[in-house]
Amino acid sequence: MSKRRTHSPEFKARVAMEAISGRKTLQEIAADHAVHPIQVSQWKKQLLEGASDLFTRGKKTQVKDESQAKEAELFQQYCFAEA
Repeated sequence: MSKRRTHSPEFKARVAMEAISGRKTLQEIAADHAVHPIQVSQWKKQLLEGASDLFTRGKKTQVKDESQAKEAELFQQYCFAEA
């Protein structure tokens, strides 16, 4: 029985970008990198689905910071109300 191989995020991204480019078929890319073609298509799908997060990360951080600030304020109000 063979061991599972783990690939770095950089490797996965490189393979997925190659698949997105369309210069080679998924089978060719898989053969070049010694992975299964289904794995290449999964990495490609993950990259395409997660690409929009790269451009919205700043907004999420700001919303998260505002949410944490509001929670802290409510917590302080609750603590002082019981004291």
